[in-house]
Amino acid sequence: MMFWYDHDVSGWGWFGMSIGMVAFWALIITALVLVFRAANRPHEHTHTPAAPTPQQILSERFARGEIDEEEYRRRLNAIHAGPLTKP
Repeated sequence: MMFWYDHDVSGWGWFGMSIGMVAFWALIITALVLVFRAANRPHEHTHTPAAPTPQQILSERFARGEIDEEEYRRRLNAIHAGPLTKP
């Protein structure tokens, strides 16, 4: 019977409980929003760089000086002509 009348919560206790309840629900709602966003986010795909086209390779070789203009134009025409077919 010693603590019979000492169990009520004073004004500061109610204030502390109110702040604690708001913080608790804010934490729960924030966690749910973050989980929802993470679940609905589109997956990022790592794209491998595209292989250079034959024209790009030929242009690079011409720019480096590996082939002269005549050979560049001849090979470029061959590329644009398409694959050779046997009659």
